[in-house]
Amino acid sequence: MQGIAHKKKLYTPIDSWKRRWLLPGSFLLLSFLLMILPLEGFISSLKAVLSYIFIPQVRVSHSVVQYGQGVSNTVQELLRAHYENQQLKQEIETAQLLSAQATEVFAENQRLTQLLKLPFSHPWRGVWAKVAYREPTRWNTVILDKGTADGIKERSAVIAVENGQEGLAGVVVEATESTSKVLLVRDEEFSAAVRLENGDEGLLVGNGPRPVQIKYIPLLAQVNKGDKVYTSLSSSVFPAGILVGEVNETYEGENFQTALTVNITPQVRASAVKEVFVILEDGIKR
Repeated sequence: MQGIAHKKKLYTPIDSWKRRWLLPGSFLLLSFLLMILPLEGFISSLKAVLSYIFIPQVRVSHSVVQYGQGVSNTVQELLRAHYENQQLKQEIETAQLLSAQATEVFAENQRLTQLLKLPFSHPWRGVWAKVAYREPTRWNTVILDKGTADGIKERSAVIAVENGQEGLAGVVVEATESTSKVLLVRDEEFSAAVRLENGDEGLLVGNGPRPVQIKYIPLLAQVNKGDKVYTSLSSSVFPAGILVGEVNETYEGENFQTALTVNITPQVRASAVKEVFVILEDGIKR
């Protein structure tokens, strides 16, 4: 028993010393060998593997790098998705704009086709013109794309077509070589001598956003809702017989109740004026 105990006392310190220094010594030896060996091929790969296994900082750094690469890839994907989303939005907006333009062109072609097939009820001579734009500060005026070079002059009568029927649209008040300005029927400065369906005459005046009116109709005149209104032969600007609109309402005026005031619905709405027929001065046959 004593011998056994003696042997334990003899060998235990040596074994403990070996266990304590064997692993660090091996690691140092291996590290030294890796340092002096060439850093190419298999040795380089082996060095990287051993460094990853035995050095914690390498593993942490590797994890951080991998995490950073993942974040970078995610950010790039988000930026790419945002860019593609913006591109798709722009393409959708472009498609919507092209669709609206195509719809407008189709509607314009339909209107022009109807106009070309429409035989005017009077043999007036004139020119067709398109509305180039509207006055921003005066909505009841329009600018045409033709002017004096096409024979248009001031005080030229302007006709438009709506629902297959021609009607009075306005009068030219200014003309340049290539454009002309038209005062529409609804404008407060517009006026024209007109004739009711029963033969009575009066003065048609624009009223802005309010109903267009005919003033100075005889108090006892028989005027009915729906009666047609035409330009009068006594007009100094418009040829006789152009349809202006129809009666909508009558009431007694303010001239000591000696005349009627008639509200009418114009044949051509101001917003519907797109293409017009301008009657030339030498094309009027009275």
